[in-house]
Amino acid sequence: MISSYIDIMKALSEPNRLRLVWLMSYIDQRICVSEGMDVLGESHYNVSRHLKILLKAGIVSASREGKWVFYTLKTDDSEFYNQLLKTIQLIPSEEFKEEIKRCNLRLNMRKNGDCVIGQENAEWLNIMDLNK
Repeated sequence: MISSYIDIMKALSEPNRLRLVWLMSYIDQRICVSEGMDVLGESHYNVSRHLKILLKAGIVSASREGKWVFYTLKTDDSEFYNQLLKTIQLIPSEEFKEEIKRCNLRLNMRKNGDCVIGQENAEWLNIMDLNK
Protein backbone atom coordinates (compact mmCIF):
# COMPACT_ATOMS: atom_id res chain seq x y z
CA MET A 1 0.00 0.00 0.00
CA ILE A 2 2.72 2.50 0.92
CA SER A 3 4.38 1.83 -2.45
CA SER A 4 1.51 3.52 -4.31
CA TYR A 5 2.07 6.71 -2.30
CA ILE A 6 5.79 6.51 -2.95
CA ASP A 7 5.11 6.11 -6.70
CA ILE A 8 2.94 9.23 -6.66
CA MET A 9 5.53 11.29 -4.80
CA LYS A 10 8.34 10.05 -7.05
CA ALA A 11 6.31 10.90 -10.15
CA LEU A 12 5.72 14.44 -8.91
CA SER A 13 9.34 14.97 -7.87
CA GLU A 14 10.38 15.53 -11.49
CA PRO A 15 9.86 19.21 -12.49
CA ASN A 16 8.30 18.58 -15.91
CA ARG A 17 5.81 16.10 -14.50
CA LEU A 18 4.86 18.56 -11.76
CA ARG A 19 4.44 21.23 -14.45
CA LEU A 20 2.18 18.93 -16.46
CA VAL A 21 -0.03 18.15 -13.47
CA TRP A 22 -0.22 21.82 -12.45
CA LEU A 23 -1.14 22.84 -16.01
CA MET A 24 -3.74 20.09 -16.38
CA SER A 25 -5.27 21.26 -13.13
CA TYR A 26 -5.10 24.91 -14.22
CA ILE A 27 -6.77 24.39 -17.61
CA ASP A 28 -9.09 21.60 -16.39
CA GLN A 29 -8.96 19.96 -19.83
CA ARG A 30 -7.46 16.88 -21.36
CA ILE A 31 -4.22 17.19 -23.32
CA CYS A 32 -2.44 15.11 -25.92
CA VAL A 33 1.30 14.49 -26.11
CA SER A 34 1.86 17.00 -28.93
CA GLU A 35 0.19 19.76 -26.88
CA GLY A 36 2.37 18.86 -23.90
CA MET A 37 5.43 18.99 -26.15
CA ASP A 38 4.60 22.46 -27.39
CA VAL A 39 3.75 23.82 -23.96
CA LEU A 40 6.80 22.39 -22.20
CA GLY A 41 9.20 22.71 -25.13
CA GLU A 42 10.20 19.07 -24.67
CA SER A 43 10.59 16.19 -27.12
CA HIS A 44 7.83 13.70 -27.94
CA TYR A 45 9.79 10.97 -26.19
CA ASN A 46 10.17 12.97 -22.96
CA VAL A 47 6.56 14.17 -22.74
CA SER A 48 5.22 10.72 -23.59
CA ARG A 49 7.47 9.17 -20.93
CA HIS A 50 6.41 11.75 -18.33
CA LEU A 51 2.73 11.13 -19.02
CA LYS A 52 3.21 7.35 -18.84
CA ILE A 53 4.89 7.71 -15.44
CA LEU A 54 2.00 9.89 -14.24
CA LEU A 55 -0.42 7.29 -15.62
CA LYS A 56 1.37 4.42 -13.87
CA ALA A 57 1.34 6.39 -10.60
CA GLY A 58 -2.43 6.85 -10.93
CA ILE A 59 -2.31 10.63 -11.26
CA VAL A 60 -3.69 10.82 -14.80
CA SER A 61 -5.91 8.64 -16.93
CA ALA A 62 -5.64 8.10 -20.68
CA SER A 63 -8.18 7.61 -23.44
CA ARG A 64 -7.54 6.89 -27.10
CA GLU A 65 -9.51 8.58 -29.86
CA GLY A 66 -8.29 7.54 -33.27
CA LYS A 67 -4.58 8.30 -33.47
CA TRP A 68 -4.68 10.60 -30.43
CA VAL A 69 -4.21 9.64 -26.80
CA PHE A 70 -5.66 12.19 -24.41
CA TYR A 71 -4.60 12.52 -20.79
CA THR A 72 -6.69 13.97 -17.98
CA LEU A 73 -6.21 14.25 -14.27
CA LYS A 74 -7.65 11.17 -12.66
CA THR A 75 -10.80 11.65 -10.64
CA ASP A 76 -10.32 10.12 -7.24
CA ASP A 77 -12.40 10.55 -4.11
CA SER A 78 -9.55 9.77 -1.74
CA GLU A 79 -8.60 12.46 0.75
CA PHE A 80 -4.91 11.98 -0.05
CA TYR A 81 -5.34 12.56 -3.78
CA ASN A 82 -7.64 15.55 -3.36
CA GLN A 83 -5.31 17.20 -0.83
CA LEU A 84 -2.35 16.52 -3.09
CA LEU A 85 -4.06 18.26 -6.03
CA LYS A 86 -5.04 21.18 -3.81
CA THR A 87 -1.42 21.50 -2.70
CA ILE A 88 -0.19 21.48 -6.30
CA GLN A 89 -2.79 24.12 -7.19
CA LEU A 90 -1.32 26.36 -4.47
CA ILE A 91 1.85 26.79 -6.50
CA PRO A 92 1.60 30.41 -7.71
CA SER A 93 0.74 30.81 -11.39
CA GLU A 94 3.69 33.23 -11.70
CA GLU A 95 5.91 30.14 -11.59
CA PHE A 96 4.35 29.01 -14.88
CA LYS A 97 3.93 32.28 -16.83
CA GLU A 98 5.56 31.03 -20.03
CA GLU A 99 3.84 27.65 -19.86
CA ILE A 100 0.44 29.30 -19.36
CA LYS A 101 1.06 31.60 -22.34
CA ARG A 102 2.10 28.71 -24.60
CA CYS A 103 -0.75 26.56 -23.28
CA ASN A 104 -3.37 29.19 -24.10
CA LEU A 105 -1.90 29.67 -27.58
CA ARG A 106 -1.81 25.92 -28.18
CA LEU A 107 -5.34 25.27 -26.89
CA ASN A 108 -6.67 28.00 -29.20
CA MET A 109 -5.53 25.83 -32.12
CA ARG A 110 -8.05 23.11 -31.25
CA LYS A 111 -11.03 22.41 -33.46
CA ASN A 112 -14.28 21.72 -31.61
CA GLY A 113 -12.26 21.27 -28.43
CA ASP A 114 -10.03 18.57 -29.90
CA CYS A 115 -6.34 18.50 -30.68
CA VAL A 116 -5.97 18.22 -34.44
CA ILE A 117 -2.43 19.48 -34.89
CA GLY A 118 0.50 17.17 -34.28
CA GLN A 119 4.05 17.80 -33.30
CA GLU A 120 6.36 20.28 -35.00
CA ASN A 121 3.48 21.83 -36.90
CA ALA A 122 4.37 24.80 -39.13
CA GLU A 123 1.39 26.81 -37.85
CA TRP A 124 2.55 26.37 -34.25
CA LEU A 125 6.15 27.24 -35.10
CA ASN A 126 4.93 30.40 -36.84
CA ILE A 127 2.85 31.40 -33.80
CA MET A 128 5.84 30.88 -31.53
CA ASP A 129 8.03 33.03 -33.80
CA LEU A 130 5.44 35.83 -33.68
CA ASN A 131 5.22 35.66 -29.87
CA LYS A 132 8.94 35.97 -29.14
